Amino acid sequence: MEYLNTMTTSSRAFKDAAYKHLALVGKALSSPVRLEILELLGQAPRPVEVLAGEINQSVANTSQHLQVLKRAQIVTAEREGLRVVHSLAGMDVAALVVDLQAVGARHVAGLEGLTREFFADRDCLDAIDRDTLQARMQSGDVVLLDVRPEHEFDQAHLPGALSVPLTTLEARLGDLPSGRTIVAYCRGPYCTLSADAVRLLRQSGFDAVRTEVSVHNSPVAGLRSQMSMESK
Repeated sequence: MEYLNTMTTSSRAFKDAAYKHLALVGKALSSPVRLEILELLGQAPRPVEVLAGEINQSVANTSQHLQVLKRAQIVTAEREGLRVVHSLAGMDVAALVVDLQAVGARHVAGLEGLTREFFADRDCLDAIDRDTLQARMQSGDVVLLDVRPEHEFDQAHLPGALSVPLTTLEARLGDLPSGRTIVAYCRGPYCTLSADAVRLLRQSGFDAVRTEVSVHNSPVAGLRSQMSMESK
């Protein structure tokens, strides 16, 4: 009996310690700001100054959030010259964020309603799904536009995509074909760059739609022989 009690105590101590470590990851994911940081770092590494500007936070606040992520060992930092550049510890971290987004979309009614109101109800910006995008890419009747910043495109992009960052889109409208549907994509279901791009394209007379398909959340099957993303 004493041996069994010792085993039970040992097992309990192990479980307590294991879940304490896992809770560090849970804590890291518990902040809206940190979730956005993880999404951005999933696109490309960034120094803290760039991150701060993109998430509308001070450098000091952004640094504090990065410290939490580093303590959870899901973000790393490496010095490049005079800058410290932050990256995800692995692409499984990007997959974790994507899974969290998918769980939220399926089970959190407030999130589903908020997303529908912003994208679909207001401007009829329903997103086409992966299968539809795949079929239309294969038929050649669409142009796939990556409207993220160029350094994110250079890190990784969907096969066949053209890089036209939203900040340069208006100046490059004359370069786009007018006889094909333009499908804009960015970082995933809560990125608004593609929606802004579609609004601008439609105002300029283009047939344009958005998709939530992105580099990480659902690579387009069939555009290559396997589901994959094209990297440079």
